[in-house]
Amino acid sequence: MEIDIRKVGMTYPSGKRALKDVGIRLKSPSLTGLLGPNGAGKSTLMKLLAAALMPSSGAVFVNGRPLSEKERELKSLLGYLPQDFGLFDELTVTQFLEYMAALKGLAHRKDAVEEVIHAVNLEEKRKAGIRTLSGGQRQRVGIAQALLGDPPFLILDEPTVGLDPEERIHFRNLFSRRAQNRLVLLSTHIIEDVQSVCDQIIVINHGGILFTGTPGELIQAAEGHVGVFWEEEVSREAGLHITARVNTSRGIRCRAVGDDLPSYARSEEPTLEDAYLYLISREEAR
Repeated sequence: MEIDIRKVGMTYPSGKRALKDVGIRLKSPSLTGLLGPNGAGKSTLMKLLAAALMPSSGAVFVNGRPLSEKERELKSLLGYLPQDFGLFDELTVTQFLEYMAALKGLAHRKDAVEEVIHAVNLEEKRKAGIRTLSGGQRQRVGIAQALLGDPPFLILDEPTVGLDPEERIHFRNLFSRRAQNRLVLLSTHIIEDVQSVCDQIIVINHGGILFTGTPGELIQAAEGHVGVFWEEEVSREAGLHITARVNTSRGIRCRAVGDDLPSYARSEEPTLEDAYLYLISREEAR
């Protein structure tokens, strides 16, 4: 499956411009991480890819054909978990998933529902009312409905929010396995999730694309721009963006990113989080 986004812009009726000349190509198999601050345009982009919105300018192509001609086909191939996904509290987990399977027009609905209940570890809650579930369990129900029918294209907006560390590892592995022969787009603020499983990254801010490439390429771009020093050493003129402050017996040890590290900073190998924050801080400084 291939999705080609060409110079797409999106302006809402309020006048807010959410996307500006965005160009991206997504091709399966891939697990692509979508990163960006709040309000960067991530959710708008995902809604466009799910055909929940149509762009104000530019075009989206699905397997070489305009999305406007392939909208119904795309939706039949799509599993989508929006960030604000609503559940029907009066239903049980099984009833809700059977309802979603019916909306998708799936054959063998009961088998499909049993498969996703097992995939998200909700066997013990299959008959529980949704209103009785914890936040993490509700999130797992949302993931389950996206997986119904084993779609070849998955869009997941903050799927691991509310999950404990063990559950997050389980779902990272689940998404990675699904991406072996599918296209998976994962939007998250949890850099560790992206670093663990994504083979491609897109970074967006202020409606524009700042970076597309591999995690390694983003890390490489930040080499020489990450430093560690003690808080009392920092100068106001240093032009550093402090990313971490750790209390120690000696004092407060700081980690920062910047274009030019001061002489008192010890250079460190960047992590993906360092590289992402360096990219964002440079863009914000312009």
